Amino acid sequence: MNSHAGIVGTGIYIPEGRMTARQIAEATGGNWTEQAVIEKLGIKSIVVPGSNDGTQEMGVRAAIDALANTGVDPESIDLILCIGEEWKEYPLTTSGIYIQEQIGAKNAWAIDVQLRCGTTVAAMKMAKDMMLADEDIRTVLIVGGYRNGDFIDFKDPAVSFMYNLSAGAGALIMQRNLGKNVLLGTHIMTDGSLARDVGVEFGGTCKPISAENVNIAYKSLRVFNEKHMKERLNDVSMTNWMHCINMAFKKSGVDRDKLGYLACLHFKRSMFEYIVQQLELNMDQTLYLEDYGHMGQVDQILSLHLGLKSGKIKKGTIVSMIAAGIGYAWGANVIRWG
Repeated sequence: MNSHAGIVGTGIYIPEGRMTARQIAEATGGNWTEQAVIEKLGIKSIVVPGSNDGTQEMGVRAAIDALANTGVDPESIDLILCIGEEWKEYPLTTSGIYIQEQIGAKNAWAIDVQLRCGTTVAAMKMAKDMMLADEDIRTVLIVGGYRNGDFIDFKDPAVSFMYNLSAGAGALIMQRNLGKNVLLGTHIMTDGSLARDVGVEFGGTCKPISAENVNIAYKSLRVFNEKHMKERLNDVSMTNWMHCINMAFKKSGVDRDKLGYLACLHFKRSMFEYIVQQLELNMDQTLYLEDYGHMGQVDQILSLHLGLKSGKIKKGTIVSMIAAGIGYAWGANVIRWG
């Protein structure tokens, strides 16, 4: 086997709190029914963080779970790529460095990376490329937490596609020349024309939080340009996604019809079913995260974790992780398990 990067294992942390489809429907003030939330948005429940479930702290718990699941010594970790969100306990603190300290990875260095919900796929490519380029990097921990649902105003119909935003954390350990679970090809695309169509309105340098806006600032994850976003995504999104998938398989030297498991983020049910159909898969070859909601970039790790636990991923299974994130970004990779 040539020089490569393999996945040692995963770790997950999921808070105990839940918000049901009925509660989401009630929170919309009648704009959505419980049945529509379940059938159209594909949400049975989302995970709600507790008082101690900060983004960084959840990342620590996921990392500890990954270390326990794999038996990896934290002192053997050379690099931490933190995929945790920017909404965290304290702004301008580096989450990866905090996690490094808490898990005892004293020989590592850490950096935070961000591509919104596309970060895990991007970080895995970065980890692989860095390990193959730098002999000092052999073991990489990819880890982070997510709770952007804190910013959702359920009475804003423009953000209904983000009613699924949930809370949790995931961790994935990769190693150079592991000899199994090999990350093959990856392809990522970004479209800057959508860069400011969605975001948190208040709290940055353009619109600081003030006495006048404080009551709405913390529920201001909004669509700034709804018409442009919808029209642009209708024109390019599915095409870009399928291009990323096809290119990832081409780079991997694997025929797409060998795909055996799709590790997919959570989004509305009809789009999920369409992608599964386009890839000529069945529901036994994927997991729909309707009981978890959308944990951002954690979704792919969670799906991989659950796929392994359920036995849907076996030795020899070809896995593809696919992701999309506001900004806008699309990505896909290919993994040969076993």
